[in-house]
Amino acid sequence: MQIGIMSGTFDRATLEEALDAAVNHGISCMQFNLSSAGVTKIPTHIDAGLCDKIREEMGARSIAMTALGGTYNMIHPDVQRRADGLRNLRVLAAACERLGTSVIALCTGSRDPDNMWRRHPDNDTPEAWEDLVVSMRQAIEIAEEYQVTLAFEPEVANVVDSAVKARRIIDQIGSPYLKVVMDGANIFHTGELPHMREILDEAFALLGEDISFAHAKDLDRDGEAGHLAAGKGLLDYDQYLSLLNDVDPDIPIVLHGLSEAEVDGCVAFLREKIEAINA
Repeated sequence: MQIGIMSGTFDRATLEEALDAAVNHGISCMQFNLSSAGVTKIPTHIDAGLCDKIREEMGARSIAMTALGGTYNMIHPDVQRRADGLRNLRVLAAACERLGTSVIALCTGSRDPDNMWRRHPDNDTPEAWEDLVVSMRQAIEIAEEYQVTLAFEPEVANVVDSAVKARRIIDQIGSPYLKVVMDGANIFHTGELPHMREILDEAFALLGEDISFAHAKDLDRDGEAGHLAAGKGLLDYDQYLSLLNDVDPDIPIVLHGLSEAEVDGCVAFLREKIEAINA
């Protein structure tokens, strides 16, 4: 497995400094946010020269761009906000080839108007699901045009809050350009932690063939969990990494939800677990 990280973990004045920090921590791949290159995370325009610079600087350090961050609220209660997100998604998709990636990371969203990662009771309504289907179909048209994969993350605060719903939206959309970001810390509803092994097994049984890459963080409780750095909470990493290894022994696993001070410890933790699997 390739150990990666969210580019924003390293807060530096320049792109070069942030990438150097990643190399110093033994990072080989990134989920890259354009804010790390000094522009808005999801801009309305991306300069071709900037794309070339990002690709060249990452290539010079042998850091692969696992995915480009492109999250927006796909079921925002304001239709115009959804349209703005879709328009910006097209900008990102058009830049992917030049940046050297073919994957954009998405969030299915929430009816919460202020935070797409905060649960809202209306997420469970038929109307929210239908809005997601419409938004996802529009997004997939862009993905197919530019031949990029859209990878969304099932998480308990979103409209797609389980592996079962993730399977449902994949089947309903029916496009090879729609995949999943697996995050074992994000799929446990309140009261489900005692059934962790069964829930992880089910998630991989349902979604294994459609996992693009994975996230690595931890949780201190189920439901809308307080997130921790990988290895510092309750997630069964032996099982989680074993399941990921069965999907693809070379799958990228991206650390997030951690401070820079925690990076070395988390990288060492993952390496030890991965080496044990491959022993």
